[in-house]
Amino acid sequence: MKNALSVDLEDYYHVTAFAGVVDKRSHSSRVEANTEKLLELFEAADCKATFFTVGWVAENFPQLIRKLADLGHEIACHSYGHRLVYSLTQEEFREDTRRAKELLEDAGGVAVRGYRAPTFSITPECPWAFEILSELGFTYDSSLFPIKHMDHGMPSGPRFPFRVPTRCGSIVEFPMPTLALGGMRSPFGGGAYFRLLPYSYTRWGIRHINARENHPVCVYVHPWELDTEQPRMNGSLTARMRQYFGLRGTEIKLKRLLADIEFCPLGAVIDQLIPTDLEVLEYA
Repeated sequence: MKNALSVDLEDYYHVTAFAGVVDKRSHSSRVEANTEKLLELFEAADCKATFFTVGWVAENFPQLIRKLADLGHEIACHSYGHRLVYSLTQEEFREDTRRAKELLEDAGGVAVRGYRAPTFSITPECPWAFEILSELGFTYDSSLFPIKHMDHGMPSGPRFPFRVPTRCGSIVEFPMPTLALGGMRSPFGGGAYFRLLPYSYTRWGIRHINARENHPVCVYVHPWELDTEQPRMNGSLTARMRQYFGLRGTEIKLKRLLADIEFCPLGAVIDQLIPTDLEVLEYA
């Protein structure tokens, strides 16, 4: 079973944990160099990924998006300005997403059909997001994290792919990975979970879901997670822990993961799913 590899393509100062604290204009971009590091690892492993890309990156580095597309990676959308979906009005979300999608398609020369919300921020507070995504031409989303978290989450949400019906057509939702252990849900497979938890736990979790639950898994990484020299930003202790702990081990862990697990873009994994086998759920 192939699993999905995804990259949340954003700069180190786009993260939600430092929103409202950092003046982006005062920080130099490191996204291009950090993405090149990822591309070297992916090429060595003969692996393609889905790059959920912030529209700002496409606007300022269109050559990078074209390179990703030319190399055979999937281009997908991660909003324009990396703002939490549930903090936006419906019209603000529509405009932010439309703008990002157009920038990505112009830069990459490819159709964009996948979306991931910044900080997985499509929650029960904004079920209208799915209809807007479908209206704008997206066919799948990967924004649901079925856990309880300070910024996001839907603890009772499905753990595996399902379809969300809307007036503009249905959209496939591919949730982020969790393990059901002792009646609890344990997140893994990306971000701080990948950096801070033992590598063996991540590998075991993927294999367990593949073999015991017969489902693929989508893991995720950010380019800045390979950048141990990134400028340190002022913020809360929690924000700094989420951003900086475990950075030195990310590249080693990622190399091992690419060697141990077979990956492909998320769009390709979704294309292998049988639509009639997916549960249809109203998301509200």
